Amino acid sequence: MSVEAILLGVAQDGGVPHTGCDCARCRRAWEDPSFRQWAVCLGLVDRDRHQSWLIDATPHFPEQLHTLREFAPDCPLAGILLTHAHIGHYAGLIHLGREVMGVEEMPVYATSRMADFLRDNGPWSLLVTLRNIDLRILTPEVETALSPDLHVTPYCVPHRDELSDTIAFVVRGPSRQLFYCPDIDSWGRWNYDLREFLTGIDIALLDATFFSADELPGADMRVVPHPPVVETVERLAGIDCDVWLIHLNHTNPLLGPGRERDWVEERGFRVGAAGERWALG
Repeated sequence: MSVEAILLGVAQDGGVPHTGCDCARCRRAWEDPSFRQWAVCLGLVDRDRHQSWLIDATPHFPEQLHTLREFAPDCPLAGILLTHAHIGHYAGLIHLGREVMGVEEMPVYATSRMADFLRDNGPWSLLVTLRNIDLRILTPEVETALSPDLHVTPYCVPHRDELSDTIAFVVRGPSRQLFYCPDIDSWGRWNYDLREFLTGIDIALLDATFFSADELPGADMRVVPHPPVVETVERLAGIDCDVWLIHLNHTNPLLGPGRERDWVEERGFRVGAAGERWALG
């Protein structure tokens, strides 16, 4: 198989350990690096064309790019696709500038609003001015060819769009399709019925930030809305699609063994893990 996807992180923007958190999970991750989790990111590879791409540039960009290079050493990075302007999804772009990599005209795919944000606000604007990055505009629901055998279609999803809009991607290889949706406020607010949308999709990587709506005691979940895992699992019960749960907050019990993880897996769903890979043809 020449076209593949690899999951390079599964955590919410802050990763694990979470800055300033003293919970047992974060303490253990500080003490033992094997328990650390990178922010969610997906790598794409076309081995025949010797190219690779990242969907999202996270604060863990150095580690994730290194992992992608180890996975496909003959496929240098050919571009980065962005979902939105929350720090876990674009802040890694800072490594492309002259302080670190000093790349030349790295293609960065984004919606018009996201591109305007990068162009109009420092330090990201310096990447444009110095031609470290080449902004390429994505049009929602219009397919873009990354290579002859690898295509992506962005779909707008409802999210806290303070600085940009938010998109998810359908990734189409020669024989299989993958849906990548790390962030959404609510499946019910989306223009599509999730179950119907996944018809014909082979793999779905879905927002699972919180296991349940009461996961953050005392917090107003309306400020950080995400569909609870229990709702997603019930909505997709029995679906003919390989569903993986990603973008897990450091509070999410699915990050470790336990009854919540057992409940999810008994219903045919899986919890994402860095290093999971899928052949797309």
